[in-house]
Amino acid sequence: MLQDSNKKNIDKNLKLMAMSAIVLLILFVYTIYKSSSHIQGSSYYVGIVFLFILLFLALILKFKEDKVKAFFNKNKKQPTAFDNELIKTRAKISNEDLNSSIQAVTSNITFKDVAGIKEIKEELEEIVDFLNNPKKYLEFGVKLPKGVLLVGPPGVGKTLIARAVAGEADVPFFYQSGASFVHIYVGMGAKKVRELFAKAKQSAPAIVFIDEIDAVGKARSGKSNDERESTLNELLTQMDGFDGDSGVIVIAATNKIEVLDDALLRAGRFDRRVHVGLPNIEDRKKILELYLNGKNHEINIDKLVNETAGFSSASLATLINEALLYMIKTGKKILENEDIEIAKNKLEFGKKQIKILDDEQKDILATYQASKAFISKTKVALLDESVQKLNSTFPSYLELCENIRRDLAGFIGVEVIKKEKYAVNSNDLENAENIANEIVNRYKMATSTQELLLDIKNDLRTKISLNIDEIIRLKEIMLKNEVINLDDF
Repeated sequence: MLQDSNKKNIDKNLKLMAMSAIVLLILFVYTIYKSSSHIQGSSYYVGIVFLFILLFLALILKFKEDKVKAFFNKNKKQPTAFDNELIKTRAKISNEDLNSSIQAVTSNITFKDVAGIKEIKEELEEIVDFLNNPKKYLEFGVKLPKGVLLVGPPGVGKTLIARAVAGEADVPFFYQSGASFVHIYVGMGAKKVRELFAKAKQSAPAIVFIDEIDAVGKARSGKSNDERESTLNELLTQMDGFDGDSGVIVIAATNKIEVLDDALLRAGRFDRRVHVGLPNIEDRKKILELYLNGKNHEINIDKLVNETAGFSSASLATLINEALLYMIKTGKKILENEDIEIAKNKLEFGKKQIKILDDEQKDILATYQASKAFISKTKVALLDESVQKLNSTFPSYLELCENIRRDLAGFIGVEVIKKEKYAVNSNDLENAENIANEIVNRYKMATSTQELLLDIKNDLRTKISLNIDEIIRLKEIMLKNEVINLDDF
């Protein structure tokens, strides 16, 4: 249809050009014939030569019409598969879904405004590149994941990261919290989901960000069909309703991935997961440098970095802000270490969820994590709550026992090296016991949960006792870098 329209326009222009030249030529000849006695200069003859040239060009263009059309069609930008997909997608959107209060925002945050997420940036840069250069991927038939799930504890910057992706790609950003979909009235949540995706498809390429998706995406019980479940069903339907080349990327955030419905995590929906952990020592330094940039201060950043183990990026921002408030309150112009200490005490006693570790506590935690790293031979960070497990479709008895060993290694390591038991991470104990129960009760591979756990603990004590020096070496690396990498073994 587009090519037919171009062809008609070219034909029309050629005809008009030829007719104009002929008419002007006739008028010019007639004028010369009637006024030949008054012609004294060469201007009339120059004009008639020009009109002959114009007529000659019109005739040449007419004979070369096919080549002219081919030239214009070649230089005219042709709609790509991406453009065609957007046109089809927008055509399917109903006017009712577009009549909503949901509006996109333009994010002015980029990756340079988010410090300490080097590995996460690398994960998300290809999504930014896809939104900016879709043709580069579509010509090879590549489709990016429809959904990206950011998983991590509160305050680590999941929302900020999503805004940075939108800012880097320079596309509309649709923000909604999971709780905003949960309504008292049946059907309202599902309607809001439809409106959100309709707006996003109309504005494609775009990013939809759903914060705290666990509020609406919890596993369905099957015993009821309440408002939350109907909203989740609509979300699943909408995510199935567009392809990877539609130009809409869904990013969601949660700190409770274990409660999410399996259908939400299957391939074709949120099939890419990015884990955002608490910042390590290098990350915290970059974050503090970013927050203190442009501030008049006399802070020893290296010292402050070591004193803020366990702080999230949001906690660090709050710390600097509280210190600045105290500085203003006391009438000072320069931020000093004293202001930081007062702000730190306020956070420590006012917000118990922030872990402010002293040297002894860091040593215990480093020993705990170094023991897990030694047994698992995987990357482990100081503030990681779990360690990488063996994940087999059909796990063997030895693989299941190895996962128990990885969960219990920290407790046994601290007990052997420190000569005392410490309560560090109860989740590891629960995970180990759950796996042991499955071995005994579900898979019938052993007869007693307690005997199985006792055998594994004794085996760990023997192995750790024979390798105390190596674990202490790893502990020192952990204290220095707050992470043990594969190169450290």
